[in-house]
Amino acid sequence: MAYYHKLGSFPKKRHTQFRKPDGTLYSEQLFSTEGFHDVASILYHHNPPTMICKLEDAYSVAPEIAMQKQLCHRSFEGFDVKPTDDFMDSRVAILVNNDCHISLAAPKKSMTNYFFKNADADEVIFVHEGKGTLKSMYGNVPFEYGDYIVIPRGTIYQMHFETEANRLLLVESFTPIEFPKRYMNKYGQLMEHSPFCERDLKVPMELESFDEKGEFKILVKKQGMIYPYYYAHHPFDVVGWDGYCYPYALSIHDFEPITGRIHQPPPVHQTFAARGYVICSFVPRLYDYHPQGIPAPYNHSNIDSDELLYYVDGDFMSRKHVTKGMLTLHPGGVPHGPHPGTVEKSIGQKETKELAVMVDTFRPLQLTKAALEIEIPDYYKSWL
Repeated sequence: MAYYHKLGSFPKKRHTQFRKPDGTLYSEQLFSTEGFHDVASILYHHNPPTMICKLEDAYSVAPEIAMQKQLCHRSFEGFDVKPTDDFMDSRVAILVNNDCHISLAAPKKSMTNYFFKNADADEVIFVHEGKGTLKSMYGNVPFEYGDYIVIPRGTIYQMHFETEANRLLLVESFTPIEFPKRYMNKYGQLMEHSPFCERDLKVPMELESFDEKGEFKILVKKQGMIYPYYYAHHPFDVVGWDGYCYPYALSIHDFEPITGRIHQPPPVHQTFAARGYVICSFVPRLYDYHPQGIPAPYNHSNIDSDELLYYVDGDFMSRKHVTKGMLTLHPGGVPHGPHPGTVEKSIGQKETKELAVMVDTFRPLQLTKAALEIEIPDYYKSWL
């Protein structure tokens, strides 16, 4: 959920005539991800967004499930996912359920000869390594290390990278990505106690409009299938738009941590919300300042949720032998907590430099075959 934004040219009133210099009409498109009652934008195209000139055979990209049910603490080496030239080929689903799919990717090259549209899910792409620009029909959003890129479902986009060393964590959300409601007032404005505000959002600021005819390949993802479509015109042919629905980026480095005299629970780190799961940001912060405080997190039983933590950078006071890109999965139903020795070690410490992304799901996550290929064995014994 973002604020009202506009770019380019459009008529004074919606659903009224808006003509090109030659007198013909621009094509109006209402874009909303949940019917007509949720946030929406209105876009104006050089050409109707319905001009499909060719189709190719669909193919499956559905994740291969290895374990539908499991109850074991697990860990994975995320950087063991091998770099791949193509952005779409690089996306490797590791943990999935009916609310979200969590993937890793290490693309080496930009998308130059095709476009992508996820017709099933909003996407959150966390940039662990790399830099570039998200190009879409709404304009351009630059991104860099630490950015969450939020892309509403149905958005046609390309990822353009400035380097070959790119590491991404992706969350496909089958319901809209929103900010936690407790951070917002009744008008949708982020309030004073929110750990970030509208000034922190990177919204589209450059609208490139291409009035080009030809065959433009768009890979459309729907129900685990890719449908290759060819438009008869460039999909980025928008001359103007306004509304509340568009891609944006938010840097984890702009998340202002909430701290207290005693240890704060994980909800203070929440950054995004959706049905069935949340995304949280663990950032460098001061430790608890009660004279008898224990900075390390207490043992806890996440009975109702699976907890997935993706380690980005820094030192982690509750874990030993952490590497960049490592993931830990603590399934609902089994308690977990700090590793042996880390509680005493944390006492007296003033701050932490840790940086991590957490995804808590309220329905169990299923492991894919790709997850088992990067699993660290016997992680569940690490508390002994």
